[in-house]
Amino acid sequence: MTPRRAGIAVAALGVGTLLNPLNSSMIAVALITLRDAFGLDVLTVTWVITAFYLASAAGQPLMGRLGDRFGSRRLFLFGMTVVAVTCVLTPFAPTFWLVCVGRVLLAVGTACAFPGAVALLHPITAQSGLSSPRLLGRLQMANTAGAAVGPVIGGLLVTYLGWQAIFWINVPLAVISFTGVRLFAPVDEARTRQPISKVLVDSDVPGILAFTASLVTLLVFLLGVTDRPRWVLLGLALASAALFAWRELSARTPFIDVRMLVRNRRLLLVYVGFALFNVVYYVVFFGLPQYLEEFGGYRADAVGLLMLPLATLNVLLTPLAARFIERRGIRPAFLLGGAWLVCAALLLTVLSASVMPWAPLVITAMMGVPYCVVSIAMSQALYSSAARESAGVATGIFQTSRYIGAILSTTMLGIAFADGTNPASWLEVTVASTVLAALLLVLVSRWRPSNRTT
Repeated sequence: MTPRRAGIAVAALGVGTLLNPLNSSMIAVALITLRDAFGLDVLTVTWVITAFYLASAAGQPLMGRLGDRFGSRRLFLFGMTVVAVTCVLTPFAPTFWLVCVGRVLLAVGTACAFPGAVALLHPITAQSGLSSPRLLGRLQMANTAGAAVGPVIGGLLVTYLGWQAIFWINVPLAVISFTGVRLFAPVDEARTRQPISKVLVDSDVPGILAFTASLVTLLVFLLGVTDRPRWVLLGLALASAALFAWRELSARTPFIDVRMLVRNRRLLLVYVGFALFNVVYYVVFFGLPQYLEEFGGYRADAVGLLMLPLATLNVLLTPLAARFIERRGIRPAFLLGGAWLVCAALLLTVLSASVMPWAPLVITAMMGVPYCVVSIAMSQALYSSAARESAGVATGIFQTSRYIGAILSTTMLGIAFADGTNPASWLEVTVASTVLAALLLVLVSRWRPSNRTT
């Protein structure tokens, strides 16, 4: 495979991977329009976001496992097909709950992208000679760009074309990604045909169901913990988790090899660290706009501009961070990004004294640096820590860690802002973020590369 062909393949994979973060952020600006269109209350309309988050969190490891089982390229193409068909049909849904079903299917389709893309990087790098940090950096840029431009694109589409357009925009992107991967990505290795009964046994359906049940009940519990905690859901989550652990320890072909995960401390540290990192990330990503609007009195469009340095620096610095990892290694990037994150979290205290425009601009710019460095270092650490034959499911769990971190951040913000969004509550958020950032620095300092890590 020539470097040019590999570059086109990775670009097509990047288009597919940006769809999940794009749709997770783009929908936020359509909530009021959806509420008015279907005559809903505020609490009900948020299920269009919750459904997507839950399906994405539970679907990523499952889609990754299917990719390991049937081929990463096949999985990716299947996901883009699901996205295209779903986004053609969902705008014609007559009820809000069918729109939520469409969001679930969209989450399933986009959940195929990142696990499939990371798994495909193994044959692409092997055949082209390109470095994995550089290619991972391109995928990371696509993910970051999707989340950053989502609210802007969504606002334009909803304003001029209606809420239906936030589904239609996915169709050409999915077609472009499908075509590029179909033409330029390496073909999956040949797999022997097996009876459907053996496929079902080897797929560990009971383990998948127990894992999904434990994750969904836990996340639904966390989403409602600041309002009326449903302790029954927490009990169900713990019971399902125990059942899942028992099943995986006794299964001949487990969905997630728990014993291997416990032995692979490097991979386990990546999962815990990535969840912790995303708590800090989303506390600022979700909490700062709310604080600036409610306490600072800024309009939504002004807040978007004040948050722009965070996303802009994140995107622009990703290639430089990839080269730094390529030359110096993953652990130095961890230490640099973790230490910078602690300092940036401490700077958040400035906003409790002043919300003049210069303050959020400087702080979001400072936050953009560690978010870029730590994020791509986490992706590369995952790539080097996971076994190649299980790269899909390992990447799926990695993405699930992202959603767990995001939901934990909303829980933390709900507790902090329960009595009002003011400098005192913002100071609580700042202290918690600094402590979590310091804990992350301790964790990543314990990560060590293996012999095959570049």
